[in-house]
Amino acid sequence: MAQSSIKRIGVVVKPHQPDALETLCQLTTWLSGRGITIVGVPEIERERIEHQTGCRVEVLDDAELAKHVDLILVLGGDGTMIATSRMVGDTEVPVIGVNYGGLGYLAEFPLEELFPALEGVLNGDYTIQQRLMLSVELWRGEELVTRNRVLNDVVVNKSALARIIEIEAYLNQQFVNLFRADGLIVATPTGSTAYNLSAGGPIIFPSMNGVVITPICPFTLSNRPIVVPDDSMIEVRLMTENEEVALTLDGQVGFPLQAGDRAVIRKSKTSFNLVQPPNRNYFDVLRNKLKWGR
Repeated sequence: MAQSSIKRIGVVVKPHQPDALETLCQLTTWLSGRGITIVGVPEIERERIEHQTGCRVEVLDDAELAKHVDLILVLGGDGTMIATSRMVGDTEVPVIGVNYGGLGYLAEFPLEELFPALEGVLNGDYTIQQRLMLSVELWRGEELVTRNRVLNDVVVNKSALARIIEIEAYLNQQFVNLFRADGLIVATPTGSTAYNLSAGGPIIFPSMNGVVITPICPFTLSNRPIVVPDDSMIEVRLMTENEEVALTLDGQVGFPLQAGDRAVIRKSKTSFNLVQPPNRNYFDVLRNKLKWGR
């Protein structure tokens, strides 16, 4: 992407993060000096930013932002990055994350590298890693309850007071297993270091073309995680009645399930395009975030 091609940068700010708003004020001045318009979502404090910087901040609805910008900058943590991945929709606009959160698997740039990183992007000195996303349909009989996309995982799990539940899993319409467990996780490589890892699933390198199916606390200890091709169609069916069970998408959106409900999961047609730091080493990230060797 050439420098001249970036004219509008969208900004998504972590909610209730005053420090990020202060950075946004500096950012408006820095970008306007380079002839670049900054565009935010309704959550930003437009009037205060304009008063402090003298720069106009355009605001668009979440659903429209990605359609009208050349790059999205996220000032937040991984949760904000995951929410942004759903906001991007089918546009595949590149996203760069500056970490205001905790772990920072996705929002990899520290605050002190914000402006050098943006300078590199404007000069075309950066790489993009295409992260797999999943398309999810929830069916209740012949009724489509919802259709969504996820970056991390699709989870079927019981409430704190529910008993063990039964979940049937199918791969390309072939029966895999009846899992008796607290739940089931279907995770992307990006999501392999999230709930999947806590449930005993494997870490999958981000560029791998695979999806992992991981039971949560299975009744039968031989029920182990399974890694399958990412072009597979995965179907998960809840078989248990009269228990509180939910379908959770990326840990941020949830739907109550009834016996017989089916979640149909496929590879999304579009990916999440993540701007990477120069000379990035994924194993450096793992050693740092997972405290390996410490």
